[in-house]
Amino acid sequence: MRNRIMPVRPTASNDRPRVNGKFLSVNGTRFYIKGITYGTFQPDAGGNQFPLPSQVEFDFSLMARHGINAVRTYTLPPPYLLNLALQYGLKVMVGLPWEQQTTFLDDANRVQAIIHQMQDAVRACFHHPAILCYTIGNEIPAQIVRWYGPKRIEQFLHRLYEAVKSADPDGLVTYVNYPTTEYLSLPFLDFDCFNVYLETEDKLRAYLSRLHNLTGDRPLVLTEIGFDSQRNGEAKQAEVLDWQIRTLFGKGCAGTFVFGWTDEWWCDGHPIEDWDFGLVDRQRCPKRALQTVAKAFADAPFSPQATLPRISVVVCSYNGAATIRDCLDSLLHLDYPDFEVIVVSDGSTDQTADIVRQYPFRLITTPNRGLSCARNTGLAAATGEIIAYLDDDAYPDPHWLRYLAYSYQTTGHAGVGGPNLLPESAGLLATCVFHAPGGPVHVLTTDEIAEHIPGCNMSFRREVLLEIGGFDPVYLTAGDDVDICWRVQQQGYTIGFHPSATVWHHRRSSLKAYWKQQQGYGRAEALLERKWPGKYNTLGHLTWGGRLYGNGLTQPLELRRRKIFHGIWGSAPFQSVYQPASSLVASLPLMPEWYLLTGLLGLLSVLGLAWSPLLWALPGFVAALAIVLMQAGISAVKAPYRASTTGQQGWFWLLTSWLHVIQPLARLYGRLTYGLTPWRKRGPTHYRSAYLFYHSRVFTRWATGRRSPAEWLVTMEQQLKAMNLRVRTGGEFDTWDLAVSGGFCASVRAILAVEQYGGGQVLRFRCSSRYSVTAGVLLLSLGAVSALSAMNQAYLVSLLPGLLAGMLLVGFFTGRARAMAALAHAFGQPQAILLSEPEPTVASDVNTVSFG
Repeated sequence: MRNRIMPVRPTASNDRPRVNGKFLSVNGTRFYIKGITYGTFQPDAGGNQFPLPSQVEFDFSLMARHGINAVRTYTLPPPYLLNLALQYGLKVMVGLPWEQQTTFLDDANRVQAIIHQMQDAVRACFHHPAILCYTIGNEIPAQIVRWYGPKRIEQFLHRLYEAVKSADPDGLVTYVNYPTTEYLSLPFLDFDCFNVYLETEDKLRAYLSRLHNLTGDRPLVLTEIGFDSQRNGEAKQAEVLDWQIRTLFGKGCAGTFVFGWTDEWWCDGHPIEDWDFGLVDRQRCPKRALQTVAKAFADAPFSPQATLPRISVVVCSYNGAATIRDCLDSLLHLDYPDFEVIVVSDGSTDQTADIVRQYPFRLITTPNRGLSCARNTGLAAATGEIIAYLDDDAYPDPHWLRYLAYSYQTTGHAGVGGPNLLPESAGLLATCVFHAPGGPVHVLTTDEIAEHIPGCNMSFRREVLLEIGGFDPVYLTAGDDVDICWRVQQQGYTIGFHPSATVWHHRRSSLKAYWKQQQGYGRAEALLERKWPGKYNTLGHLTWGGRLYGNGLTQPLELRRRKIFHGIWGSAPFQSVYQPASSLVASLPLMPEWYLLTGLLGLLSVLGLAWSPLLWALPGFVAALAIVLMQAGISAVKAPYRASTTGQQGWFWLLTSWLHVIQPLARLYGRLTYGLTPWRKRGPTHYRSAYLFYHSRVFTRWATGRRSPAEWLVTMEQQLKAMNLRVRTGGEFDTWDLAVSGGFCASVRAILAVEQYGGGQVLRFRCSSRYSVTAGVLLLSLGAVSALSAMNQAYLVSLLPGLLAGMLLVGFFTGRARAMAALAHAFGQPQAILLSEPEPTVASDVNTVSFG
């Protein structure tokens, strides 16, 4: 049959498929891939690996009638296939094959031949308008990757990517990976593709969450899913493909290719006849699965028959006139059947209220009372089952609420969040801020469960928010999101994360605004630490219970090589990177308090001008500062940003590096200003002077009735937490039960013993002091410097280290005394409440605590 389409001209760049956040778009319209694989077929005498044009036209027409919009080829398609795809409205994922099954990197000439072959193939396509993208490889065998090591394979694929881009700069480029080599790090790709064959819905759902976390902000496409009808029957094939397609679209994938179109399959020089994965058989007779796939594709990405919960979108704004119009315009175009929008103007003095009145949304104006109060105002006015919070400088993806609703309907989560991406219109500085630390990130404890979701994109079940009393009004500008997440989890609920429930979030566009924002975050951390002291370490640094995801994370200087789980002899079907927590040494320079140490070393170096032995501090100061600069530079280099010119890329690297340097300083300033200091005091302000000198002390008490040691310890722990103390409980291998921090210098550990008597119990509570090794080293070092400089008559030089050493020494005694007093109080407080019997005479040579 004749080829009806004449060769076409190259398309304009704005007509070609583009990446838009977690999805693809064509001509500005979102394009969900609803595809099918085509081939490979037995080559004809001329080496053509596709059917005759008449057969291709029959196949493509049948595909188009069943809602298929994309075709994946494994070899370079001939011009007539591309023309026919264009005629029937199909986009083509062009496979660029090469000898990836061999040890291809051993021969430099072969490597160059592969690169030139790939460039020639791309040029042969001549920017055809039917092209969706190019694939620079398909499932390089795990044994080959293991042979060369992942780094060399990643570098080679990057070379292939650059080669294709040089031939077609506007074309999208991807690589088709699979679970056996999921550890390959390929951030340069335009989007990520995986071949995944999982035959149970729960496993597929869980693995999709994992793949989304691996791909980050890029679109995820499953380039092969399928089920064999020869072994399982056509009815089962249709059933499995139905839930596979619906699950992957519900989980936020940008699309999929079903493997395959026909049972006719030619591989490795011979036909494959013991597998039947096609939607049509070898004679092109449709199977039951074809209609099922057509129905699933027609419903994708969301079934129109689904019953969805009512959602209230709450936008809180204080003087947000500069950005709120983008937010409200996007809310007008949300694709969701039942939602309301409530805008709370929290005492705005600009044009915010006037702008909101131009939209069909509910406006509530209040005096300026802070962000948490504004969120509570929206909660009180909301009528939805779900409350979705959105910042006034963010605007949602059209399907934002759809993905949130999917999570609520398929899980029992009390809250669900999603990522926040940078708008395409952002300038250079805002882009640098997006890739700098201190931005809103999400923290996941598993691939699906979050410890924290950022306030610019978070939602909760209304009943749960009411149960915990809404947001804490103490948080005026930040920290409310962290607090609400912790309180929800404290009640036994879980928080989920949907990677495609995205919003576009404007970043600060000036260094001054960024500095002020980070200072505010430091203040919020100080407020959080007062309420949640157990979440923070002695230095005042928050230790998250999961992994941080998002842009702008400063990379620690790790010397350890990453470990990859391969299985015995590389046989594991799912191979991944083992990612242990960073070592303490590597994590210390990431803390804002590192700048305090750097400053101390710098100050000692300056004092070295008056007393030369202190110049030994200069190398330490230089090393501490160099680590900060190296971390900043490496983190900026790894940012997935590609500028149009070398100069712009250089400016991006320089600005982003600088933001990595100053962000901890701004955060530290905010912390110190509002009391979150390493030398902060916690615990009773009044205590017996004898506690200053007790290294170890035993307290005893009589109690009527019988309670287990665990019950007593839980009661005491609650008392200690009510005093806003940092309390730890002993682990399975510890010989102590409770520990209370008395500050940077000292802590006290306690153990409980219970003696049983006929009329009650005798409780014995032993408290033992513990001293900070870090504080001890600092004390000895500063004391030695002070003493030696004084001995050499450098009295002014000795003053500063002597004063600091004295402060540490006082901290040892007072910190221990406060912690011991707090434990003694907690030991007695539940007794005073629960007990009324007088204490009997018990022989003891230890101190007895009396309670009136």
